[in-house]
Amino acid sequence: MDIRHLKAFLAVFEERNITAAAQRLFISQPTLSVTIKQLEEEMGAALFVRQPRGVEVSDEARVLYPQARRMVAEADALSRLFRGRENRVPLTLGIEGDIADRHIETFVHMAHQAMPNLLLTLEEGCHGDGRLAVEEMCCEDELFLPLWEESYVMALPAGHPMASVESGQSWTPIDDWITCPQHPSHQRLMALYGRSPEAVAGHAGSLKQALHMVAAGVGVAMLPQSLVSGHERVVIRALHLPAPTRRVGLCYAAQALELPALRGLHEYFQVNRMVNIEAA
Repeated sequence: MDIRHLKAFLAVFEERNITAAAQRLFISQPTLSVTIKQLEEEMGAALFVRQPRGVEVSDEARVLYPQARRMVAEADALSRLFRGRENRVPLTLGIEGDIADRHIETFVHMAHQAMPNLLLTLEEGCHGDGRLAVEEMCCEDELFLPLWEESYVMALPAGHPMASVESGQSWTPIDDWITCPQHPSHQRLMALYGRSPEAVAGHAGSLKQALHMVAAGVGVAMLPQSLVSGHERVVIRALHLPAPTRRVGLCYAAQALELPALRGLHEYFQVNRMVNIEAA
């Protein structure tokens, strides 16, 4: 069995017609018939039943079809890999909000290490062949490949009265929380805010917007460490309670793994995510 046999099989399976499949492959009908016969002999099974108008597929053909598609896609991707930059493998990924810039940059760098011929397109929001997103934002019919995990930390304005209180010292109750009521993390963080409405100084539509409010001196927020680290107008303090965490990774539909680029990245990050991403 070789790729030529599998491509002939895919054409007949999808066209349900020998003549149309031969035209699609730019070969003669007799040549295509011989190729299919060779594949059937090698498989030891009849793949197609000839009808007056077209062909019917057998149960064996239905089993072979998804495997053949995957093998042909992988062979095509491998061939393009060595043909140079003029034949890049395309992939479009959406970037959900609240992902730290350094994590996006590290992900893109590693993606091009994994596939040097990758033609990557990044878009904002829920678009593309897959998404870089927090696990909580995955749809019900999507799969999730975690790339890194991080803790939430308490982010305070540099001039906040509690910014000078070191971790381990006693804390006064916080009465100026900035919350994100519409964000998926809100329910998990509510226990930290207290129940008094007066304890809230403002609301934000995203974690990045909450960070801007903290930096502006409005109040205190619970934010992922990667968003806060290095911000000159924000001070980080550890919690006395176990800190909530979040996982960030790839959200994708199962059928998207048929795309050579996404499949290649998926296999690469399964092996490399723990060492490289967490060290970023």
